[in-house]
Amino acid sequence: MSENESAQEERQLVVFHLADEIYGVDISAIDGIIRMQTITKVPRTLDFVEGVINLRGDVIPVVDMRKRFSLRVTEVTKDSRIIVADICGRKIGMIVDAVTEVLRVAADAIEPPSSVIAATSLACLTGIARLEGRLIVVLDLECLFNDSGGKSTSGSQHEEEPQAQTETVAATQSASLTEVQAVPASAPKRTTAKSKKSR
Repeated sequence: MSENESAQEERQLVVFHLADEIYGVDISAIDGIIRMQTITKVPRTLDFVEGVINLRGDVIPVVDMRKRFSLRVTEVTKDSRIIVADICGRKIGMIVDAVTEVLRVAADAIEPPSSVIAATSLACLTGIARLEGRLIVVLDLECLFNDSGGKSTSGSQHEEEPQAQTETVAATQSASLTEVQAVPASAPKRTTAKSKKSR
């Protein structure tokens, strides 16, 4: 078997943690991983949208993935990170508990989701990866924020307009992010800047 054929049978996944679960996303959709920083609230956004950050002159909307999956919200820690992803040409930040590694996973180690899982609100996954005794839920970010999976898991009034949700999440984004470098240092505690009162 040639090296090219071998490469085609592997996927590179960025692995992160939420609560007690392990998730993976295709590395091709990831622009970088940054430390927690000040997040500015934006009014009238979806419940899982924390606000926006200024990243190298670009305004990036940030989603709390715990809220996105209806998990218990906890304080950020030194391990918390923002994963910056390119979803349908838009940059979106995703707050996760920790980013642990980048894995090469054989294609045959990723099993497609069952029909039972496909019928749930977490249908936006490409499969379950089996690796060294671990199960990694492989997510489809485009589906998660852009398709039927883009519905708010808390049952908000936005459910009938899934496409509009991605536009709402990224509405304040000013330009494409050309480069984001991973920063392995410990993260400071996240703070939230209050919106200025209208004059």
